Amino acid sequence: MAGGETDEMTCQELVELVTDYVEGVLPEPERARLDAHLAECSYCEEYIAQMRQTIDAVGELSLETISRERQQQLVEAFRGWRGG
Repeated sequence: MAGGETDEMTCQELVELVTDYVEGVLPEPERARLDAHLAECSYCEEYIAQMRQTIDAVGELSLETISRERQQQLVEAFRGWRGG
């Protein structure tokens, strides 16, 4: 048996790799596993979308320009997310 070919990615692994994935620097074998996971997991698909939005927003705004209320909303949004 060839090891790793059916090695499915978990939500926790995806969370650990999300930055490299979104930045386009994740090595191809891991990227393929992550893409396969996204095809089956709508929660992680939404998480990736939220991360892209956050990275886009952070690229345009510094933490100092985000209101304390908005900062708290972001913290609560990520705190409420649960990986499977």
